Amino acid sequence: MTTIAVAGASGYAGGEVLRLALAHPALTVGAVTASSNAGTRLGEHHPNLVPLGDRVLEETTPEILAGSDVVVLALPHGASAPIAEALPPEVVVVDCGADHRLTDPAAWAAFYGGEHAAPWPYGLPELPQADGSRQREILAGARRVAVPGCYPTAASLALAPGFAAGLLEPDDVVVVAASGTSGAGRKVAPHLLATEVAGSMTPYGVGGVHRHTPEIEQNLSVAAGTPVTVSFTPTLAPMPRGILATCTGRVVSDVDGEELRKVWAEAYADEPFVHVLPEGSWPRTADTLGANTVHLQVAYDPRTRRVVVAAAIDNLTKGTGGAALQCVNLALDLPETLGLPVVGVAP
Repeated sequence: MTTIAVAGASGYAGGEVLRLALAHPALTVGAVTASSNAGTRLGEHHPNLVPLGDRVLEETTPEILAGSDVVVLALPHGASAPIAEALPPEVVVVDCGADHRLTDPAAWAAFYGGEHAAPWPYGLPELPQADGSRQREILAGARRVAVPGCYPTAASLALAPGFAAGLLEPDDVVVVAASGTSGAGRKVAPHLLATEVAGSMTPYGVGGVHRHTPEIEQNLSVAAGTPVTVSFTPTLAPMPRGILATCTGRVVSDVDGEELRKVWAEAYADEPFVHVLPEGSWPRTADTLGANTVHLQVAYDPRTRRVVVAAAIDNLTKGTGGAALQCVNLALDLPETLGLPVVGVAP
């Protein structure tokens, strides 16, 4: 068995990694660590993780984490890089934060600030590349992996096939996405209280300032083989988890809607976690709850010459924890689907 340690285990992302790791046949949970919650029982923070409920959270130090074969860092942005740098090179380190996602130091400075850490292999295996390859080819056997952000996972997989096929204009892309409140983490904030969120939706990060914007642009540029600019607006939805992203791009010339949809269907025909739904069926966040899946639907608006792709994911599963274990499988040369659910929870 391979031991997996989780730093930031008291948070939502860390808890999701542990939930999935408990059901993974090749993994056993090693150290579980936290910062301010160190010294408390894991069960106080995640009562659902019954097999680990009596574990006491340890301090997040390289020395404690280095005792495991795999380390998943579910830490705030800026906290992962120093920890990762101190871990042995043979340990597989998977970072759920943003520290190692961006390749452009200027983008990091503009959207995050502080010192730019070296980029790691980007953990979105299904992402089509301009040369016809997939991102998974870079991830096989990797010892350092940067897990994508949740919004970029949905938006990138929604539009990448069109860019890889040369069908979309690179300077006219709009993404509007709604996320559940768990996307903001477990911090206590007035605007995340149930009485504030229930029955209401609110935009935030408006005007191109959300930190996931350069990551979406980076991914779509890789798919297109040329720089892509994106207008991205996130919204907060009254649900605990899930993302519904509506992504549009202008096609380079008039196309037949059925042929356009065929491009997406063929792009993901062999992908176990990405599902282009039957025509007339639209993605719902409820159908991806707890599953490591992306549900997509494609439509064409001939009047405006725009493709519209709706994508639904669970922001904590395919958007974070499931993506982390999918990358662990590739790093360890295990079947990519091992231990990862493809069936959501309903109702």
